[in-house]
Amino acid sequence: MRFTPTPTTPDLWHYLKAESDGGRPILLYGMGNGADKIIAVCEKFGITVRDCFASDGFVRGHAFHGRRVLSFTEARETYGDGMIVLLSFASSRPDVLELIGRVADTCETYAPDVPVCGDALFDSAFYETHRAEFNAARDLFSDEESRAVYDGIITYKLSGRIDILRATESEAEDAYRHILHAEAFHTAADLGAYNGDSLRELMSYAPSLSTAVAMEPDRRNFKKLTDWAAGLSETGNGLQVHAVQAGAFDKSGTLHFHASGNRNATLCDTPAFTPDGAPAMFATSEQYFGKTVSVAVRPLDEVWAERVGMDTRLDYIKYDVEGSEAAALGGSAEVIRAFSPALLVSLYHKSEDLFALPLLIRKLNPHYRFYLRRMAGVPAWDINLYCVK
Repeated sequence: MRFTPTPTTPDLWHYLKAESDGGRPILLYGMGNGADKIIAVCEKFGITVRDCFASDGFVRGHAFHGRRVLSFTEARETYGDGMIVLLSFASSRPDVLELIGRVADTCETYAPDVPVCGDALFDSAFYETHRAEFNAARDLFSDEESRAVYDGIITYKLSGRIDILRATESEAEDAYRHILHAEAFHTAADLGAYNGDSLRELMSYAPSLSTAVAMEPDRRNFKKLTDWAAGLSETGNGLQVHAVQAGAFDKSGTLHFHASGNRNATLCDTPAFTPDGAPAMFATSEQYFGKTVSVAVRPLDEVWAERVGMDTRLDYIKYDVEGSEAAALGGSAEVIRAFSPALLVSLYHKSEDLFALPLLIRKLNPHYRFYLRRMAGVPAWDINLYCVK
């Protein structure tokens, strides 16, 4: 059933505010950047967060925001099973998801949606402001499953309900085989290639893959990527990987980059203050992301022409560039119009991605059919838009 909230529909944050004002203890499950973002939103709404805990067996004397991190058992002993738990970390590992399930079976548990990048919070006000754009994006989807996933993700983002989120999950194999038809791919571009993991996954479904451009700006990740690519040739694998140490963007230049060395290393650079001078809720900083360095950025159109040639058809592009997807799409406009390659575009880094990126792609190439799937995990990461002609 399609979720259609009214202007008075309460979101998770308003519910937590009412419960907090009524005296119910609210605790964070986990710490780190995700917990910091949740605390920032709670402070905005006047929600009191009492404490932070970790799963039993994972407490190592940590402190967070000046307080000792409790075990789950200690949290229950202190606050009782009537506490509200806010999941503050991400995972797709089955063993970790099982631990989260145990907590949720005992206490009222939510996974608040806070953006990976950007400063727009997905609350009821945000949804109402962009309702027309959400509806326009939804109308692009070509099957009922995509529309159900879309509705479920919106419902989750407003409610924080983990059960609704988990109901939107599907398997990658289904998308590769039945939406993308990856067995027909000969060429590909991987934007946000990390250490080659997504290319390795693609290779298992695309046995005819012969040429790939892989763009990765992070120095450490790029080293792993090139080491893997070199190993391919040593083993006689026929895939030729053109590795490029640059971020995918809409023009060539240099940008600041949070060089964390992990798969979430990002070009996303939320300023410390909003245009009206107020502190930004989710400002990126070295405290959260590590050292900031300068990196090259380049459009795929330029890279493909240089490394492969515009006389060679491009079959597939993957975009997972930590908040720079719109710019990366803009830098791919020529190859998208020329070849109509199959696309996999991440829709989870910014709150507006769910509607803005599908609408942008429709402008770039009106011939695509649109599908939406989400891979397993909590919170709502790995939301994949698939575009095929």
